[in-house]
Amino acid sequence: MSTDSAVLTQVTDTIAKIANLNALAPDQDFYDAGATSLMALPILLDLEDMYSVSIPDDRFIAARTPRALAELIASLQKE
Repeated sequence: MSTDSAVLTQVTDTIAKIANLNALAPDQDFYDAGATSLMALPILLDLEDMYSVSIPDDRFIAARTPRALAELIASLQKE
C-alpha cells in the first residue's frame, strides 16, 4: 500500500516529538528507538485526533513503525 508522504512525515514527527527522539526513520521500530509504553497512549490519542479515526488497540500495538501506523490510518480512513 502506498502511503501519502505528508501523512508519513506527520506520523513520524508526532511519534518523535512525544517520545523525545532526535531522529526516527519511517521504517524504524519506535520502541527500539526509545519510545516507551507510557508514551503509547499520547501517541495514539494525538494520531486519532489528527486524522479523525479510531485506531483499535490491537492494530496500534502491531504497527510499530511510523510507516505501519500511517498505512493503518490510511486504511481506517477508507473504511
